[in-house]
Amino acid sequence: MPKEPIIELSEAGDSGESCRTFHDLLPLDGTFFLVMPKEPIIELSEAGDSGESLLEHVMIVGEMCVAHLGLTNGFRMVVDEGPEGGQSVYRIHLPVLGGHQLGWPPG
Repeated sequence: MPKEPIIELSEAGDSGESCRTFHDLLPLDGTFFLVMPKEPIIELSEAGDSGESLLEHVMIVGEMCVAHLGLTNGFRMVVDEGPEGGQSVYRIHLPVLGGHQLGWPPG
């Protein structure tokens, strides 16, 4: 796993204080990275109105990483919540997958 972030967060108007980007520790086929806000939001439903701009920023940073990594044929951003939603990390993070054909429905 690289020690540097995928992009310099200053490119996204972020001094590195709002979120982090990093490749997943156990990558799947293709490209798999995470964008995680530094604010410890456990679930999307917990974020409320105050978390709206932070979550929007996380998605924008994810899209910038996608562009930087050259995922020009498409990608998927996912937010899992709760046991039936497949949440395994109890902190909001945005997994981004790409680099190969993704099926639907997932899982």
